[in-house]
Amino acid sequence: MTKLKLGDLTDETPIRRQLSFPADLYRDMTIYGELLAEGSETKPVEPERLAIAMLTRFLATDRAFQRAKRERARTATQ
Repeated sequence: MTKLKLGDLTDETPIRRQLSFPADLYRDMTIYGELLAEGSETKPVEPERLAIAMLTRFLATDRAFQRAKRERARTATQ
């Protein structure tokens, strides 16, 4: 691997991407968003926001992914 002088550049700017859901998944995510809002004064959560939250939670709790990510970061600094 090429060792560059610039290190990791953290950019927290949101990146806009288009996301297409299969129809059955979209319906399920819509129901999930409605269930989250049930019993509260809030509007149902949109499937797009749910997808972001679900992917974030999935990646944060996947132990094999976290281990591989740490290993990759460790080897990249060497």
